[in-house]
Amino acid sequence: MNTSFFGELLQSISDRGRALLDRGRERRGDDASRSESLIELCEHLLSGRGEASGVALAREILGRYAELTTGPRIAFFEALAQRYGTDPARMEQAINAWRDNPNDETASQVHAASEPRRQELFRRLNLAPGGTRALVRMREQLMDVLPNRDDLSAVDDDFVHLFTSWFNRGFLVLRHVDWSTPALILEKLIRYEAVHEIHDWDDLRRRTDPPDRRCYAFFHPALVDEPLIFVEVALTRDIPAAIAPILASGRETVELDKARTATFYSISNCQRGLAGVSFGNFLIKQVVEEICRELPKISTLVTLSPAPTFAKWLDRERAQTNSPAISEADKTVLAALDEPGWWVDNEKLEALRDPMMRAASYYYLRARSKRGLPVDPVARFHLGNGARLERIDWLADVSEKGIAQSYGLMVNYLYDLDDIEKNHEAFAEQRTVVASSTVQRMLRPALELVPIAG
Repeated sequence: MNTSFFGELLQSISDRGRALLDRGRERRGDDASRSESLIELCEHLLSGRGEASGVALAREILGRYAELTTGPRIAFFEALAQRYGTDPARMEQAINAWRDNPNDETASQVHAASEPRRQELFRRLNLAPGGTRALVRMREQLMDVLPNRDDLSAVDDDFVHLFTSWFNRGFLVLRHVDWSTPALILEKLIRYEAVHEIHDWDDLRRRTDPPDRRCYAFFHPALVDEPLIFVEVALTRDIPAAIAPILASGRETVELDKARTATFYSISNCQRGLAGVSFGNFLIKQVVEEICRELPKISTLVTLSPAPTFAKWLDRERAQTNSPAISEADKTVLAALDEPGWWVDNEKLEALRDPMMRAASYYYLRARSKRGLPVDPVARFHLGNGARLERIDWLADVSEKGIAQSYGLMVNYLYDLDDIEKNHEAFAEQRTVVASSTVQRMLRPALELVPIAG
C-alpha cells in the first residue's frame, strides 16, 4: 500500500514537472542523433535543481532510452563512458587541497571528486517512476555488449557499485511463496527457474503446495512483484542422492514430524541486470533461520547442487596428454562417455563409476581457477557461505541438461550451524575446501593412479 502511494506520488510529480520542461525541443528522427539528444537531456538533468522538473526529465530520458535500437544504445553507453567519468581538474584540485592541508574536510573533497559523474546521473534517473526497474534493464543491455567492449566496463562498475547499495540486505524482504501467492509472481518462478525447469503449472504446484515443500524469495520495494532470487526446499527424512525422487509427480509426501532434513535443491537468480550483487548468501542464512524456527526437528541442512562446469572440465582433462587429474587407464574407460545413451547401459555404468568419482574428487578438491579458487561456481558459492562438501552423488541427474553439463553428477553441501563461521573463514583466508572424510578418501586413489611430474 505504501509502495503504491509513493509510486503514485512520484508519477504525479513527474507529470507536473513535464509541464515545466521546455516543450519546444524537437525530436530528431535519425538514429545517429538520438543518443546525442539523450546526452543533452542528461546534462540538463545533472545541472538542474528543481525536484519536479528533475523527475520529469529522468522519466523522459528513460522513455527515450527504451526506444533506442542496438546501435544508438551502444553509442549512449560510449558517451556515458567517455563524458561522465571523474573530472580530472576537480580531482587534481581536491588532491592538492588534501596535500596542503590533510584533514577530514579535504579528504571528503577527494572522495566527492573521485566519484564519476555517471553515478550521480544514475541516482537522478532513479527518481523517475519505475526508475530502478529501468536501470536494472539498462545494465542488462550493457552486459550484452561487454564481452566485446572492455572500454565500457567502467560504466558497468558504476552500476554494480550503486546496485550494491540500493539492494542492500536491509531493504530486502523475504517471502514464503506458496500456491496462494498471486499468479503474477508464480508465473515468474516458472520463467526464472534456472536449475531444474518447471514444465507447467502442475509442476510448480508440486514444488510449492505440499506440506513437505517450501519456496522462499527475496523482494525489493522498488521492484514490486519481481522476485530477485528464490530457493526451493524439500523436507526429507534423509540426505537425497538424486533429483528425480524430489521432482517426481507421484512421490510420497513426507509427514512433517518425520522430516529431519531440509534440502535446498534449486537457487535461481531472477534479475540478470543485478549480476554481481550478492543475495544468495543472505537468502540461505535467513531461510535456514525460518525453517529451524518453524520445524525444530529438522537437524540436517543440505543442498542437492548441480555441477554446471564438470563435463567441460572433464572433457579438457581427457584431451590433455599428461593430465594431473586422470590416469591413462581411466581415460580409456571414460571414452564411453562419448557413446550415446551410456547412462542407461548397466555394463558401462559399472565400469564408469569409479573413474568418474575419482575425477570428480580431484575436480572439487584440487582443480583451481587462475585466481586460486575452485573451478566450480556452485562450489565457490556454498563453500564461501561456510558449507562443507559432504558427498558427491553419482548419476544423480539424468535429465538432458544434467547429462550435458555434468555427466549426471550432483553434490551435497552440508550447512552445519556450529561450523559455518569456521568453514567460511578457512575458505576466505586459505582457499581451503572443507570436505567430508568420504570425499577426501576418494581423492587418494586418484592421486595414486596419476604419475607425479618430475
